Amino acid sequence: MKRIISLVTRKVPRKYLNSLNFVAGRILSVFYRGDKYECPIEGRTYRRFLPYGRMKSRPNALCPGSLSLERHRLQWLYMKNETNFFRDHLRVLHIAPEMCFLRVFKKMENLDYVTADLDSPLADVRADVMDLPFKDGDFDVVFCNHVMEHVEDDIRAMKEIYRVLKTGGWAFMQVPLDPDLEHTIEDPEVTDPAERERLYDQSDHMRKYGRDYGNRLRKAGFKVTEVDYTRVLGPEQVERYALMPGEILYFCRKTPESE
Repeated sequence: MKRIISLVTRKVPRKYLNSLNFVAGRILSVFYRGDKYECPIEGRTYRRFLPYGRMKSRPNALCPGSLSLERHRLQWLYMKNETNFFRDHLRVLHIAPEMCFLRVFKKMENLDYVTADLDSPLADVRADVMDLPFKDGDFDVVFCNHVMEHVEDDIRAMKEIYRVLKTGGWAFMQVPLDPDLEHTIEDPEVTDPAERERLYDQSDHMRKYGRDYGNRLRKAGFKVTEVDYTRVLGPEQVERYALMPGEILYFCRKTPESE
């Protein structure tokens, strides 16, 4: 069973993992119940989480109940503690919606919640992130996690998200990032899937982001705050919620100064 679980969570792309029957996840979660780790999104505790990762499997990464990963739990805690997300009436766009968020956000009465994707069956609207079918300043909040590495022109996609945000609105646009890499590497001439996997860690990735990712977001117009929120939370909460120490949150705002 452990080998099967490890194979699935390493080899199945996230967009297909999101589509797995949630009933199966609930059944599986029963066998992992305990008190050591907690998923703040669903409020349940576990003796451990599932491993996850294509190139290198990470232990205690995937919550079997909510299907959240470290980045989702970190974003949730940041939003709960530092933003108006759970208080104010907000119009929210979620591009490439993750199941762990989608199920919860749809039930939140303070959200006018819209999902969009080019091919995901979970999405309300079929849309290309480089050419969004929404008017200027339509949304208070946008989520677009682990999408930019798949997009042909990521700056154009970032500018589209900037366009549809209201002034004063904010966005999360997390990407897989190599902290040891100073500059993002990309080459539009590289189209071979095997070569892309070698260079960018996945066959359908268009680039590998380095520490300059925040500057790419700023180039699109955003005021970007790079937050090591695991340092704010401290080691006990990092362990409790099975977070990735040192993971940077890119909190992107559309401010009057940035227009």
